[in-house]
Amino acid sequence: MRAISQDVLGGPEVLKEIETERPSPGPTEVLVRVRAAGVNPTDWKHRATGGLLGRPPFVLGWDVSGVVEAVGVGTTLYKPGQEVFGMLRYPHSHGAFAEYVAAPARTFARKPAEIDHVHAAALPLAALTAWQALVDTAETGAGDRVLVHAAAGGVGHLAVQIAKARGAHVIGTASAAKHDFLRGLGADELVDYRSVDFAEVVKDVDVVIDTMGGDYGPRSLRCLRKGGVMVSLVLSNLAEGLDDQARELGVRAESMLVEPDHAAMRAIAALAQAGRLRPEIAAVLPLEQAAKAHALGETGRTTGKIVLTVAE
Repeated sequence: MRAISQDVLGGPEVLKEIETERPSPGPTEVLVRVRAAGVNPTDWKHRATGGLLGRPPFVLGWDVSGVVEAVGVGTTLYKPGQEVFGMLRYPHSHGAFAEYVAAPARTFARKPAEIDHVHAAALPLAALTAWQALVDTAETGAGDRVLVHAAAGGVGHLAVQIAKARGAHVIGTASAAKHDFLRGLGADELVDYRSVDFAEVVKDVDVVIDTMGGDYGPRSLRCLRKGGVMVSLVLSNLAEGLDDQARELGVRAESMLVEPDHAAMRAIAALAQAGRLRPEIAAVLPLEQAAKAHALGETGRTTGKIVLTVAE
């Protein structure tokens, strides 16, 4: 099968198309023919630094939408020919930038017929991150005030929609040019971070979703009401003493990595099926242009998600 791999760390140019052996599904696994694979910031960060994967060679990619090709022994959830989407185990079971992937069946959920493979591939990692931050960690519910940083980004624009689906009042930080887009997703209040210090104008929120890190962490703590929670998607925050600052303010700071979650994927599928969760697609490129996709993503100027497609 074809796959996109790298032998060294570096810029987008290190990504090369290779021919490699097609995987076989083990017990309780399915083999999925990839129709589309989402591209996320974690992909280009691992390409450049090795991150949690260490040294190459490796095939990147965690987001998959495709068709079940074969099933391993003991698998009852899916049959060959069914369309599924999901996130490979992060960070260990990467490899979505390929024509086939094999993974545990419960990694996936049925792809709603209402969305195509491109939109389905854009959802898993980012939507699971938003779901696990908002629902599992912060227990966001009706009437909660939620602040989402980088609200027009890959995770951010899905977090806005999930929070709204939970009945929350959503405040987003984004450049002014993206405010109309976010209003269309249901955001109730918007802050132009380029002209206003959000920490001075946003007060008494129940939940902050911090996708930025750096000084956004301590500044965001000042926006929380007593007993509120900030969920950071940047692991370095707690290492820098943010947890101690939170306790002094009477709030909570959490830091998380996304995990595979069959139940959450089914909930995400249900929202997508109902039209309440739809990813914005910034660009669609063929698999062989993965390097171009990485370069585009690293500009930091895209709204929504970049997706690679695999020819049938």
